[in-house]
Amino acid sequence: MTLSHNHIWAAIDALANRLNTTPSGLARLAGLDPTSFNKSKRASSDILPSGQSRPRWPSTESLAKLLEATGIKFSEFALLAEGRSGGQGIPLIGFAQAGNEGFFDDSGFPLGQGWDEITFPSVNSGLYALEISGDSMLPLYRDGDRILVDPHNQNLRKGDRVVVKTTEGEVMAKELVRLSARQVELRSLNPEFPDRALDRLQVAWIARIVWASQ
Repeated sequence: MTLSHNHIWAAIDALANRLNTTPSGLARLAGLDPTSFNKSKRASSDILPSGQSRPRWPSTESLAKLLEATGIKFSEFALLAEGRSGGQGIPLIGFAQAGNEGFFDDSGFPLGQGWDEITFPSVNSGLYALEISGDSMLPLYRDGDRILVDPHNQNLRKGDRVVVKTTEGEVMAKELVRLSARQVELRSLNPEFPDRALDRLQVAWIARIVWASQ
């Protein structure tokens, strides 16, 4: 199959739909101008002999940044361009549920089966999604946003956005400030909520946020 102008833009739209966002949301995720993938950017001001506007292609740089930000391979992007799915289902858990006992093992992996699912392209085994509830994580995460969590990734660094569950069942999304053998220091995403400093013995698990549906 030859990838045409329409196929490429259709793949971008399909990816945005799969990730529960918009073309503008994809552009922001990739660190691009929010209008980079908008419909207004898909044709130039030049007029062809047919009377139609000359089609405009997304740049290879913008596509490369998009694929890197979403973690999909070009082959998977090509499947979307062909109108085929290359994604897989991952568990979707409500933030309120996440605080209950018996939903996670000691490493922060969800237990059991029968979860709701969302489709996400090219994910590693063990990743799952949490659906934000409430306004405690504004302005970064809004009520209904979904965040993808990676319990595998324990190479945590200052500035990482993380989900932390305490031994008392509290679940929170914060920014990691400092992680030592004795303490975890966290910055609140919403300035109206206090920062936290937890003893490591108070932390059941901590996992990095790798993607959000904004």
